[in-house]
Amino acid sequence: MGTQGITEKDIADFLANTPGFFERHAELLASVQLTHPHSARAVSLQERQAEMLREKIKGLEFKIIEMIRNGQENVAIADRLHRWTKRLMLTAQPAELPAVLTQELRHQFMIPLAGLRLWDVAPEHAGAEFAQAVSQDVKSFAASLSQPYCGVNSGFEAARWLSGEEGAAANASSLALIPLTLGAQPGQSIGLLVLGSPDPTRYTAEMGTEFLSRVGEIASAALSRLAPQNGAGKGAGAESTQP
Repeated sequence: MGTQGITEKDIADFLANTPGFFERHAELLASVQLTHPHSARAVSLQERQAEMLREKIKGLEFKIIEMIRNGQENVAIADRLHRWTKRLMLTAQPAELPAVLTQELRHQFMIPLAGLRLWDVAPEHAGAEFAQAVSQDVKSFAASLSQPYCGVNSGFEAARWLSGEEGAAANASSLALIPLTLGAQPGQSIGLLVLGSPDPTRYTAEMGTEFLSRVGEIASAALSRLAPQNGAGKGAGAESTQP
C-alpha cells in the first residue's frame, strides 16, 4: 500500500485507535528520537515522556504551594477581622465607636487612610465630628450603593473625611466607599465609610467587593448604637404622629 495522501493526522488517528501497535513493535519505542524542549539534542521517547512527567509534577507542586499560601492568607485575614470585630464589641461608649472603628481598621488591615460620616444620629452625638453635615448628593450616592464602590478618586466629597498617615490624605489616589445601613436594604443608609490609599491600584473597579461588604455589615451593626432611639429612625417617629 502506498503512503501517498497519508497525513500526520491519519497516522495519529491510527496509533490512537490501535493500542496494541507498540506492543507488537516494541523496538520502535527505543528507536524514536525527539528534540529536547530545552536544548537542540535528540532524546528517546521514554526520556521525553519522563521529562513531560517531571514538568507535570512540578506544575502540580506549584499549584499546591499556591493553595497553601492562599489558605494561610485567608486565615490571617480572618484573624484580623476577628480582632477588629472584638475591639468594636469591647468599646463601651457609643461615641467612641467611629474613632475606634477607623483606627483599628487601619491598624489591622494596613490601610493608609480611613474616615466616615453618619447622618440622623441621636441628638447627644449631633456635634461630633463623625456627624458633621454632608451634602444631599453624598446621602443619595450612599443610598444608591448595593455594594461598595472601588475606583479612582475623582474628587469625591468623602475623600475630605480621610485621616491617617501624615500627608497621605491629600494624595488619596484610590478609594473604597462602603455604605453603612440601618437595615438589610441598601436604601436605609445611615452613613458612609471611606478607605483611601495613595496607591492608585489599591482599590480598583475590577477588584472583588465581598470582603468590603462584610466590613460594611459589621461596621453598620456596631454604629447602629449611635442612631436615635437605639435604631428607631425618623420613619418610626412619623408613624407615631398619625391619627
